[in-house]
Amino acid sequence: MPQTIRATVLALTLAVLAVPSARSQTFHVDDPVLRRMWTLGMEQSRTEQLAHVLLDSIGHRLAGTPGLDAAADWLVRTYEGWGVPVRRERIGTWMGWKPGLLHVDMLAPRHRTLEAYLLAWSPGTDGPIEGEAVIVPELANEQAAEAWLGTVAGKFLLLSPPEMMCRARQELEANATEATVARIDSVRAATERGYRQRMALLGGRRAGQRLDDAGIAGVVTSEWSGGWGVNKIFSAPTRRAVAVDVSCEHYGMLFRLAQSGWAPRLRVNAEAELVGEVPQFNVIAELRGSELPDEYVVLSAHYDSFHGGQGATDNGTGTIMMLEAMRLLKTTYPSPRRTIIAGHWANEEVGLVGSGAYREDHPEVVEGLQVLFNQDNGTWRIERIEGQGFLNAGAHIGRWISRVPSEITEHITLEFPGAQNNRGSDHTSFVCAGAPAFRLQSPYDEYRQYTWHTNRDTYDKIVFDDLKSNATLAAMLAYLASEDPERVPRDKALLPVNPRTGEPRAWGGCSPVRRTAPTR
Repeated sequence: MPQTIRATVLALTLAVLAVPSARSQTFHVDDPVLRRMWTLGMEQSRTEQLAHVLLDSIGHRLAGTPGLDAAADWLVRTYEGWGVPVRRERIGTWMGWKPGLLHVDMLAPRHRTLEAYLLAWSPGTDGPIEGEAVIVPELANEQAAEAWLGTVAGKFLLLSPPEMMCRARQELEANATEATVARIDSVRAATERGYRQRMALLGGRRAGQRLDDAGIAGVVTSEWSGGWGVNKIFSAPTRRAVAVDVSCEHYGMLFRLAQSGWAPRLRVNAEAELVGEVPQFNVIAELRGSELPDEYVVLSAHYDSFHGGQGATDNGTGTIMMLEAMRLLKTTYPSPRRTIIAGHWANEEVGLVGSGAYREDHPEVVEGLQVLFNQDNGTWRIERIEGQGFLNAGAHIGRWISRVPSEITEHITLEFPGAQNNRGSDHTSFVCAGAPAFRLQSPYDEYRQYTWHTNRDTYDKIVFDDLKSNATLAAMLAYLASEDPERVPRDKALLPVNPRTGEPRAWGGCSPVRRTAPTR
């Protein structure tokens, strides 16, 4: 066969394989809106293009940083381009921070560039600075701690307990003897316990202020995430001294060198600027209801992130899922029965601020809420919807799910009324007010180990087949919830028994939202 003909046949074959027909899907009802949503969402998905802009071009979206502002601007432009009404809503302020480039090198006893990340809201260095890296010694009492603090000016302090081994636990358990695993666990626990005691004598959570006052050059931490090459990157404990997180492997090397007397010397050049309080905004897109405009279906996802990676699975995927769902809804269901809102919340990572502020600022939405669906834990298909303790809501969710094609729902388990075990994200800002809000849950273990708040939360971790399925599911659920002739009931189930009291756990109320950064 001539090469040109072979190439043409191959291209046609790949095209047929890549574009499944909507007729081959398992539709349980003959609903033209659902069929059109499938075509747009599964065969004409824009999730990869959206993710490329949000993650590769804009990058992380830490509270108070230019990245968060850029993401808000992009969301608004994208919705406006689709003809979806959209607005920013101010929710408060946060500590403004403009991070730049970071370089961390070991200069002695040999030269080595270290894998390091600037901790959130750390000051910069105003050019390269150098100093010895030292560990916190065993301290007998507060007086000994105070005396030691008098010796640390101009030095870098290693503030984390070292890891004995930076191998992922699952590989260790699969290949090591039980005795080896037990010994490593014992050493790790003793090391962590001892270092906590040392830090307690330095003031615990107040240690950062004391170290700043002592004139240190900076702090070095390592919060290993338990997997190959992954650290969780959180916030700086200091306000004056630079604070960096170093990989598990490089931190262990520094610690061993300092402990054995080799006096490792570091050079740090960190660009960062603290710019005071800056305004923070939710982005709210809305398709106004044609029959019941004062009843609401909300698609919920926070768009802020931590900054060690790109914020891909926490929560770029949730952001893109709801953005893409609104594109499908605008195209296939532009005049919904109830009002459909996409809430892109700011500052979830610093205390559910955006969603909590929206609840406080919009009691009419809480009162008229038909249902809220929240997504906030990364890639893989939705596998679980837990009822959050709403006694009779499961009949509605189950009815909607039954109309969605099996290819999307076959992995999903419904747990109603649920025990409110699945908390810790923006749906809880509404559950606390007694409003029916649910989390669309993806698998958790790998996410916690490898991408949640880590330096490896990047574009390449997204499974786009699953993301487009999840976005199509969100659009379909929003449509079905909007069309339901009945309101989702808010009856509350008894929660499981608290073993400490022997009584059912109480439904918690809502706390006031902290709309400004705490004083450090």
